[in-house]
This record gives sequence, C-alpha cells and structure tokens, in this order.
Amino acid sequence: MSSSEIAEETQENVQQNENESKDVTINDIIIVDPDTSELDLNHGRIGKLQNLEPLKCIERLYLRWNLIKKIENLSTLKTLKELELYDNQITVIENLNALVNLEILDLSFNRIKKIEGLSKLKKLEKLYLSSNKITVIENLDDLPNLTLLELGDNKIRTIENLAKLTTLKQLYLGKNKIAKLENLESLVNLTCLSMQNNRILAIENLEALVNINELYLSENGITKIEKLDNNKDIQTLDLAKNKIKVIENVFHLEGLEEFWLNDNEVSDWNCIQNLGVLKNLSTVYLERNPVAADSVRYPIGIASRTWEY
Repeated sequence: MSSSEIAEETQENVQQNENESKDVTINDIIIVDPDTSELDLNHGRIGKLQNLEPLKCIERLYLRWNLIKKIENLSTLKTLKELELYDNQITVIENLNALVNLEILDLSFNRIKKIEGLSKLKKLEKLYLSSNKITVIENLDDLPNLTLLELGDNKIRTIENLAKLTTLKQLYLGKNKIAKLENLESLVNLTCLSMQNNRILAIENLEALVNINELYLSENGITKIEKLDNNKDIQTLDLAKNKIKVIENVFHLEGLEEFWLNDNEVSDWNCIQNLGVLKNLSTVYLERNPVAADSVRYPIGIASRTWEY
C-alpha cells in the first residue's frame, strides 16, 4: 500500500471515529431497565434523545450536563413527572405535548430564546429557564398549577404576561434588564420575589403581594425604602448594593428576621437604633456603609443580636 493510500485510510478512520462519537445516544451508554422510575444520565456526553420507549414507568429523568441539541422522542414517556435538561445545547422548547403528567421541567443553561411549547403541560408546577437568551415573558397562560417560575439571567426587560399565574408562589427574575416593578398585582399568593441585579430604581407596585415573606432587590439603583405598607409578612428583605441613605418605612415589618443592607450609603446611627422595635430581627448586614466606620458598634437594646458591619 502506498503512503498516499495509508494516509487516506487513516483519515477515513479518524473521520469515522469522529462521526461515531459526535452524537452519543442513551442506548450507547446504559442498558435501560424498563421498570425503573428514576434514571440518572447526568454527565453522559449524550448528544441525542432516543431509544427511551422501553421506559414504561419512568417518573424522573435526569439529563444534566450533556450535549443534547433537540427535545425529541419523548412521546412515550407519559408517566414522567420530572425532566431535567439543565446545561445542554437546546435552542427550542418543543415536542413536550405528550408529557401530560410533568410537574417539574428544568431547561436552565441552554440556548433558548423563546418561551413556547408548554401549553399541554397542565400539571406543571415548577419551571426553570434561567441562563438562556429569553427576551420576553410569554406563553405561560395555560399553566394553571405553576408555583415556581425561574427566569433569572436572561435578557428580559419587562415584567409582563403573568396575570393568569395566580397560583405562583416563587418568582425569580434576577440578573435581567428590568427597569420597573410592575404587572404583579394578580400574583396574590406570591411568597418569594427575587429581582436582584436589574435596573430597578424604585420599590413600587407591590401592594397586592400581602403574602410575600422573601423580597430580594439587591444590586439595583434603589434610593429609598418605601411602599411596603401592605407587605407585613416579610421575613427576609434584601436591599444590598443599592443607593439607600436612610433606613425607614420598615418598622411595621414585625416578622422581619433578616435585613441585608450592605454596600449602601447609610451614615446615621439613629435610624439603625430604631430597628430595635423589630423583636424578630436577628441579622442585619451593614458592611461597606459609611456607618460601618463608626466607632460605636452596637445600638442600644439590640446588642445581643447578630450584626455585620
């Protein structure tokens, strides 16, 4: 065999090996037990969803950290309750209509640009779509049992199209480009609202959220604590890394336990002393405020609690 023929054969073998490893499938990796209710295929270098038909009793399918580009070949998995496709290469939400019993869907850390293809998932309770490329909140009206929506680290600019999600309890919209708190009035069952690292300048339009107990608004441009009159159940209030100069309008929050106010512009010890009326308050973070440089370390009446300066 000539040197050119050897080189050509070697190249063909390399190409064949590359093609064989390009789309590793589930069937190449594991022998499926048809009676299993839970299947963990995380970190499997799986490139394509296929050969899942034998799974007649599957309830939880974990496919995190793979190389999957397309949601497909799941129509036989009608018993599935939880599907995790976290950190793959998926670009479109599709081919999920048959999963009528699905309760948890995690598509975080993919390449999805649009919320779609979810209308048949009537039992869905938790939807994770963080760290994608989504620009608009949409197409969620047909999810009557949704309690958790995670849309952090996307490219969303407006809070919208949430009016029908009245069962929602946890809403995560951190690390987006949202400039205003709005269109939340129908979310009366919300207990946790996370809006860190956005472009919010004012606390507003939260009057209807009377059940909220966790409010996260750090890393915004807020200058004043205000309009929390109706939010008396707040237990954790995160206002770190804003531009707040005065602690005010929180003394009615009798259930407040943790108050995060580090990296602001608070300089007056008097307003800090007033926090002593909040009997459940156990932790206050005040690092990197002007007041943190004060030689007075503990305000009267609350020296026994945890304070971070």
